[in-house]
Amino acid sequence: MTMPSPSYTITLRVEAPASQRATSEIVHEVVAAGAAVMGVDVVDSHPATIVVDVTCDTVDSEHGERIVAALDALDGVRVLKMSDSTFLMHLGGKIEVTPKVPLKTRRDLSRAYTPGVARVCLAIADHPEDARRLTIKRNTVAVVTDGTAVLGLGDIGPQAAMPVMEGKAALFKQFAGVDAWPLALDTTDTEEIIRTVKAIAPGFGGVNLEDISAPRCFEIERRLRAELDIPVFHDDQHGTAIVVLAALINALKVVDKAIGDVRIAVSGVGAAGSAIVRLLLAQGATDIIAFDRHAALTAESAARDENRQWLFAHTNPTGFRGTLRQGLIGADVFIGVSAANILDGADIARMNDRAIVFALANPTPEVDPIAAGEVATVVASGRSDYPNQINNVLVFPGLFRGLLDSGARHIDDEMLRVAAVAIAGVVGDDELNSAYIIPSVFDTRVAEAVAEAVSAAHLRTHPVDERRAHDAEHLAHQVDRALRPGALGR
Repeated sequence: MTMPSPSYTITLRVEAPASQRATSEIVHEVVAAGAAVMGVDVVDSHPATIVVDVTCDTVDSEHGERIVAALDALDGVRVLKMSDSTFLMHLGGKIEVTPKVPLKTRRDLSRAYTPGVARVCLAIADHPEDARRLTIKRNTVAVVTDGTAVLGLGDIGPQAAMPVMEGKAALFKQFAGVDAWPLALDTTDTEEIIRTVKAIAPGFGGVNLEDISAPRCFEIERRLRAELDIPVFHDDQHGTAIVVLAALINALKVVDKAIGDVRIAVSGVGAAGSAIVRLLLAQGATDIIAFDRHAALTAESAARDENRQWLFAHTNPTGFRGTLRQGLIGADVFIGVSAANILDGADIARMNDRAIVFALANPTPEVDPIAAGEVATVVASGRSDYPNQINNVLVFPGLFRGLLDSGARHIDDEMLRVAAVAIAGVVGDDELNSAYIIPSVFDTRVAEAVAEAVSAAHLRTHPVDERRAHDAEHLAHQVDRALRPGALGR
């Protein structure tokens, strides 16, 4: 049975007779209709009538309409208005730009804008590397989409994808203090997307690619990484992979198995599935079988694109040929990034003892988490209404915080791997159990741990960065000049 959800919170403005009984009947009717009442507030009161706002969680939009009809059927009761809290939250967008410096006097204006700003512009013209320190490039990420693969919604176009991108930008700021901005591109042409991102790159310190369909996303990320000097990260691939690895590290502790000893079945060979396989291999996995919607990858089914060919070449060491259901027999781990309801509890029961199941299709998992939990030891999903939610918000804020802070110009696989290890490490061994293998998305330690791990990984691979040393020396020289006696008068 589907339960009421905060995603469908509504507020009903209801006029009723001015009596305690009438108000109680309204609440009773709302509850009887299956909603969860969150609050009742008096808006207006008169001797004969009263107006109240009833806020409640519902199952879906149609459920709200049924509640309105039920209230209107009560004697003397009339619903004046129904407001959807989710839509109200998005009214006018969820993010804004605010200045970091005071702009209250003429002196403020002369430094932030004309004429003083010209000095900073010319300094950057002479030394372009100073843009990373003297502009928002130091702390800004572009969230880029074409709206072709929005999670759970598919190809809905760039405008319809904007609310997701705005939400992403809000999470960047909330969890890691990173200023991110959504850029929805009205094109699906690979070359045009690459050209556009390259053209806007001077204003950003990093690029987060989002909800771009496969296989184009692979080429776009590969090219931009090669052609830009700022880090480029496709969250649907690598963000998902990082959280999966983090969760698996801890799940394996719970079941007392080693990653090099387990057989892992991965359902889904798109962007997320391929990145998961790559990162699991980097962590030491040796026996992974990748399945498309029909069966384990074969030379024939892998011929469709380069990504599938790579997966075929680096997985399935035993040469298994068969369906996903057949492949689960004797498997220790199932990771699903594919489609809803393709498995049932009986399929999970065929796995090895102390099985691990990550059913991550959203909003409906590959197998019902409750059914899977009856036979598997550890179960995770992408949903927030079950334990062990695999959520990318655990990754991208802290990842980019570390990239920006360390001045990284590129991302490598080791940065991704250590980010996963850092997330896993937030859950202490004394806290670990089958219902708690991954920290909460609201755990403030996560972004900090990821940022520190990523920054350290970058500095290990760039212990002596002559260009950064030169940049720092030049900036110190500029500051020294500015602080000389009489400099402020120039």
